[in-house]
Amino acid sequence: MKLRFTKMHGAGNDFVVIDAINQTVNLTSDQWRDVADRRFGIGADQILVVEKPTMPGVDFRYRIFNADGGEVEQCGNGARAFVKFVVEKGLTEHREIRVETMSGVIRPRLEDDGRITVDMGAPIFDTVRVPFDTAGLASKQQHAATLWHIPIGTRLREFVVLSMGNPHAVQLVDDVDTAAVLEEGPVIENHACFPRRVNAGFMQVVDKQRIRLRVFERGAGETLACGTGACAAVVAGIQLGLLDSPVAVATRGGELSIAWEGGQTPVMLTGPAVSVFEGTIDI
Repeated sequence: MKLRFTKMHGAGNDFVVIDAINQTVNLTSDQWRDVADRRFGIGADQILVVEKPTMPGVDFRYRIFNADGGEVEQCGNGARAFVKFVVEKGLTEHREIRVETMSGVIRPRLEDDGRITVDMGAPIFDTVRVPFDTAGLASKQQHAATLWHIPIGTRLREFVVLSMGNPHAVQLVDDVDTAAVLEEGPVIENHACFPRRVNAGFMQVVDKQRIRLRVFERGAGETLACGTGACAAVVAGIQLGLLDSPVAVATRGGELSIAWEGGQTPVMLTGPAVSVFEGTIDI
């Protein structure tokens, strides 16, 4: 099977984007993993699949496969690449679209300056919906946030746990450059209290409107940027009383802007999306 694809990235978080409207796409998780392999495939953090919608009132269905071949609920940086792709390929005449995902409907918009803003919906703190098993865990309140004490190896770490359509555990660190991202990230990701695993965020607060962030992503490892991770970190920082919206998020791949007015208002994610090259792969 030959598949046409476009390689894209959003602040260094890189994607293979596949049009499944104008070609037949039906791959197994092993085949998705092969596509994402950086030595034997195209190479990507995630594979994004553009499909016809399955529900009324939306323009497209958006499916996301991590580098390990597993399908996941949401990818904020990918949503920006998604809208840029469908506009560039002439699949829509609209600059703002409604997109169906596993976790609900999102609304990405292509701005006049070329950046993309995505309405990511309201954050979810309900532990059942994250999902997050709190049995046996202690917690404390700081400002409007709940800080959960979770044992990571021999140390007890404090996390704000929430969902941005996918689960996140955010911790504060003094310096992201020296944070134990690669050592603790896999342990946090696969901790027993997260039944669907979790994205591990390491956040350094620079001032009230700027943070530095590294994220060890579920099923992908550390990436240069994580859109939902940036949203989760900013929401956590605002809940902790450390940040004021809007917040600039400096990642290793570039800068994102996150705005959230609190409560059940949506989190707005703004950043770049870039097309790199196109090609065909034999599967």
